[in-house]
Amino acid sequence: MTKPDITTCRALIDSLGAQDLLRVGKEVSPILEATGILKAMENGPTLLYETVAGFPGQRMLCNMFAREDRVAAMFGAGSTRELKHVGAAALRNPIAPRLVSDAPSQEVVITKDIDVLSTLPVCKYTETDPGRILGGGVTLLSGPDIGTCASYKRVHFRGKDWGSLAFIPSSHMEHWVIDRKRKGQPLPMTINVCPPPAVMAVAAGGGLGWAIPAGHDELGFAGGLQGGPVDVCKAKTVDALAIAQAEWVIEGYIDTTQTVWESDEAERHNDNKRNLFPEWHGHEGRSERTYKFCVTGITRRAKDPIFELWLAHSVELSIIRRLINDGPIFESLDRLSPGLITDINALNGMKSFGLVVQVKKRGRRDDAVVRNVILAAFSMNPRLRNVFVVDQDVDIYDAEELIWALHTRLDPKDNMIVIPRPTHEVRDGPLSPIARVGFDLTTPKQFQDQFWRGQYPRVDLRRWFTDEQIAAVQARQDPYSKLLARKAV
Repeated sequence: MTKPDITTCRALIDSLGAQDLLRVGKEVSPILEATGILKAMENGPTLLYETVAGFPGQRMLCNMFAREDRVAAMFGAGSTRELKHVGAAALRNPIAPRLVSDAPSQEVVITKDIDVLSTLPVCKYTETDPGRILGGGVTLLSGPDIGTCASYKRVHFRGKDWGSLAFIPSSHMEHWVIDRKRKGQPLPMTINVCPPPAVMAVAAGGGLGWAIPAGHDELGFAGGLQGGPVDVCKAKTVDALAIAQAEWVIEGYIDTTQTVWESDEAERHNDNKRNLFPEWHGHEGRSERTYKFCVTGITRRAKDPIFELWLAHSVELSIIRRLINDGPIFESLDRLSPGLITDINALNGMKSFGLVVQVKKRGRRDDAVVRNVILAAFSMNPRLRNVFVVDQDVDIYDAEELIWALHTRLDPKDNMIVIPRPTHEVRDGPLSPIARVGFDLTTPKQFQDQFWRGQYPRVDLRRWFTDEQIAAVQARQDPYSKLLARKAV
């Protein structure tokens, strides 16, 4: 796959070949059908629903980042393992956004009789959802003190022109909401649906607070990724910026004077035990009490606007993190002891909760540095619950290799670092405080020869078997068997 044009979602669609783009001509309903199809097609082609029930002339795009090879090609990486270095280079060499006056995302402007759910095909994900939840759309904060801050937030439009907007504690969003609340001011913002893929990637990566401080330019990171500035424009109804190349923009502000529940049922019971929709951590998200987002305008492209659909719990976010998060983390850990860290990876099932670090010890002094690596990793991401450090002979991209190392190399007495949660905290959900554990699965430098796994000889199978026989055997091998076979060469 050659590098596609990623300056807009439309350009990406036009650049993708038949293997990477599947156009769905039959009508798809945003109520359960759109998400059901997407879940069944995960790790497959980009999907473009061309006929959306109840929304004539609109389209829906999803599954863009669902394959590692496609994401690597999109951002010019030679392989999945190089994604982190592409992301790190973009972070080191940002390209500031460019202010334009002629924006495709503002070809149509709606400021009267606003009804978000009648205007956009916002989806209902599961039967237990309280309604149609906006899980896509890049929330953009901007201003002289804010810089630019891009992220994804869930929004439940409980009224025609207002909704609840949830955000993670300690995030940049929370910082600016608290700042404006103290000043007695609203927080203007825009929600940009289907902006350029680089903007979507930066917003979806999350957890970059330590790498890009509050008040700096996150769109500059996206510009570095796409190799040119992200075009922005002034919003029509609020003092904020919008993405000029987005398909839709919802303009408005956060009312910092009041909070609302995320669902009618949560409001009736006045508690956070009511379902919302499946969240990124893999459990059902709960309806929380959060701030109110008030809509002041909606703008869009005039012809066949595209809506974006994400599944919060999906393979896409794991792949994007390799592009956005892993590079800065790798570079920061490397500063502790240059040359010690050889690679890092978060296995798909780990989400933002886990990290595997691979090291190459150069001497006995490095035995003690592993503990510092674990503590440093925890300091970068408050969501991290487990950090594993392994030697070079362990493939950090294979879960079975990690489990093998855990069972053969862990000394619980001396090689586990446990950071307990505060004793007064009560655990009441998947994101509640919990103990954090670091695992040193490396072998002491002086004993590493005793942990050598052996090296089988490399042979030419064609001396004994036909190409067809070899291919037939390899086709039946499971991924772990193929990994072990590769280690023999």
